[in-house]
Parts: sequence; C-alpha cells; structure tokens
Amino acid sequence: MTLLWDQHACLPLQLGTDVGELARFRRRGPTFVSVNVGYSPQTFADSVALLHDYRSAIGRHPELALVSTVDDIDSAGAAGRIGIAFDLEDSGPLDGDLDNLRAFVELGVRTLLPTYNHANRAGCGCLDTDDQGLTAWGRELVREMNVAGMVPDGSHCSARTGLDISEVSALPMVYSHSCMRSVWDHPRNITDDQAKACAETGGVVGITGVGIFLGPNTPTLEAMTRHLEYAIELVGIDHVGVSTDHSFDAEDFLAEVRARPQFFDESYTRWGPIRWMPPEIFVTLGDHLSRRGWSDDDIGAVLGANFARVARRTWSVSR
Repeated sequence: MTLLWDQHACLPLQLGTDVGELARFRRRGPTFVSVNVGYSPQTFADSVALLHDYRSAIGRHPELALVSTVDDIDSAGAAGRIGIAFDLEDSGPLDGDLDNLRAFVELGVRTLLPTYNHANRAGCGCLDTDDQGLTAWGRELVREMNVAGMVPDGSHCSARTGLDISEVSALPMVYSHSCMRSVWDHPRNITDDQAKACAETGGVVGITGVGIFLGPNTPTLEAMTRHLEYAIELVGIDHVGVSTDHSFDAEDFLAEVRARPQFFDESYTRWGPIRWMPPEIFVTLGDHLSRRGWSDDDIGAVLGANFARVARRTWSVSR
C-alpha cells in the first residue's frame, strides 16, 4: 500500500488537547503525520510540557502510534495505526540554547523552522521587508540540526533565509508546508530559486492544503494539483511532497491571528477566514491524481516516498 506522509499538521497548542482528531487521517495503508508543538510565543518549557502531554495521550490512543524511524511508520501501518512525530515552527522554543535540540529530538521532534514569518535570533521571516537571511547563530543552528538528527525546514522563512539553509545544511532540507509563488503570489509561498536550491540538497517541497496559499482561499485537490505539477516540472518528481497544515481547531488559530497580529499580516486575512483542506479530502489525493493520469510510481513518490527518503537520511544521524 502507498505511504501517505503529512509533513505538518496543527493541534491546538494546549494541554489536554484531544489528539483523537488525528485519527481523521485513517485510510488503508501506512500513514504518517508530523504534529506541531510550538512556534514563536512558546518557550522550551512550554513545548516540552506540550510534548509530554501529546505523547502520553497518543500512547493511549488505539489508532495512533509514536514513531522514531521510518520502519516504525511501516510497523504502525501494518497494525492499522497512524504514525506520529513532531515539529517546531520557530527556533524560539530553544530558548537560545542549541543543546535543547537534542532534548527535542529525544521527545520526537524531527523538523524545525528557524523563523516564523518575522525576524528572530536565527534569521528573517517571509513577512519581513528587509531580508538579511540567516544570522551567524542561525547558521550554527542549521549545522547542529544536521548533527542532532533534525531536518531544517524553510517554511515561513524569508527567501534569503531559505536559500541560506540550503547552502549551510550538509543534509537534505525541506519546505514542509509551502506552495509555489509562481502559481499563486503569496508571501508565504516560495520562489523557484528556493525550490531548486532545496532539491539540490536532496530535499523536498511539501505543497500544502491551506486555501490562502493555494489560491484565493481555495483548499481543493485541483488547486493543490496545480502547485504539485508546477513544482514537479521545475525540480523533478523526487523532490515534491504534500502536507495539510491542517488546523484541527480553526477557531483557535483564527483567534491567534486576531490576538497576535504582530506575527501575521493582511495576506492572512484578505480573503476572509482561512479555509483548510480537511484530512478526509487530503487522503483521497492519490485517487485524484490517478484520475488525472499520474503513474502509480509518481503518486507514491509525492504522497510519501520522497519525505520518507529524507527522513531515512536525517532522522538517524544522532543515533
């Protein structure tokens, strides 16, 4: 059965969250979902507490399984369970201490974005008008991620920061949840040069299912496919994947946008409340691509094999 790999999804960043929402990804075949555990406002203590809470709840859920390797994902799928690991959408939860990378890896965090929309100690974000790229500390962060077994992620980063990640990283980087700016001109989407540089590292661009990034708030399989086919033409079938960036509590995220406008801008609100592609639609993407005439091998590469390849090269580095 074809592996389905969602490189980024979002539960509410609250203790006691219902992780059972992740079971909405249920399907025939192995499935993996990376769940966010923090961004700019969270501290190390905040994200660690959330990780312990999520891990405990996932461990008790019959349809979910914590995973540390790609082989674990296969085993979980064979048992009818969805494999879960974690990601961070900003370097803020490190509290400025690179030693905290290993602590997060031990708790299952496999991917990290240096910046979220705006500049921080690591570098610049996609909504910054003055793009200086990675700082010296941000470059050291990427190098330490390579050693620790954590994948550098350019989503939400500025174009220069993303290009700098590609230059500094000795292992594949990813754009976990970013669409193509040439298809839809949104500041959160990435340029052709970013996608090419990512591919040169052996990495993967994960086209996401958020309406405002796909088009004018259109979270459809057709809109996702336009970005997928453009990206494949640009960088090749081996360097494109998918993610939902689904918010399992849309009202929670929209309230966050209202409460913390400093982290967002009008490009997040111009088309009304953000719309997300639900998991129930996302899991039918393979059938949609098959009807468009895609080969089974190409569908398998984009749905999961490409991200799995990156994980095999990077997750085990520190072990």
